Amino acid sequence: MYLMDTPYGSAPLPVWERPEPRPRAAPVVLSRAKIADVAIRIADVHGLDGLSIRRIATELGVGPMRLYDYVTNRSELLDLMVDAVYARIAEAGGHPGWRDTVLAIVHRTRAAALDHEWFADLLGGRPHLGPHALAVGESTAAALSRAPGLRGTDDLQRAVGALDAFVVGALRREVTERRTVRRTGTDESAWQAALGPYLTRMLDTGRFPTIARLVVDGAHLDADETFHRTLTTILDGLTGDRGATPGPAPV
Repeated sequence: MYLMDTPYGSAPLPVWERPEPRPRAAPVVLSRAKIADVAIRIADVHGLDGLSIRRIATELGVGPMRLYDYVTNRSELLDLMVDAVYARIAEAGGHPGWRDTVLAIVHRTRAAALDHEWFADLLGGRPHLGPHALAVGESTAAALSRAPGLRGTDDLQRAVGALDAFVVGALRREVTERRTVRRTGTDESAWQAALGPYLTRMLDTGRFPTIARLVVDGAHLDADETFHRTLTTILDGLTGDRGATPGPAPV
């Protein structure tokens, strides 16, 4: 067991800092990256509820106990999976402007969450601290620190927190809607059409004039456009950089 000293006593080293177990003379060669890759494929199909050490071991063709040489519990397994997704998100860095960098990272995060819906379930709790997650956090914070209107660490901390809150809320909402469509067989347009007559009657009472204006006069955008426009509006508000036009989402 690899231990480190903390103010609260000795604690195991995080999974990212522990060396890989020594290779065994076995038909199947394992690594944490290989285990995480298989776990991600299982979670993509069956969700986190369908993920287990036994199932991963079966896919790999090894006994379950071998996996505990690499991860001590389910929490460490999820940490590895999450950081593998962040490795993909980290590829979005490197844009010259602060705004383009933030837009690219956030849109890459959305793409990752839509490809791996379980990832959205793991957002919003305690911060992810794997090396790739830290790299994404560093790129985002460094870009925002160059934005106009942010003065010092307190402003930057609030901006990062507000951006994180939007990303978590928006992604969870979008993933929840996708799951609802699959479960019910009814997409958002069909749901709106079914409730349209009721909503019309309610709005015709005159009791909800602002909602009526939003429904009747507001733009009805697809999910991509809605996410991008809301994101740019939030960045405008956080930084005071209102000169930028929404433009298309970066690739």
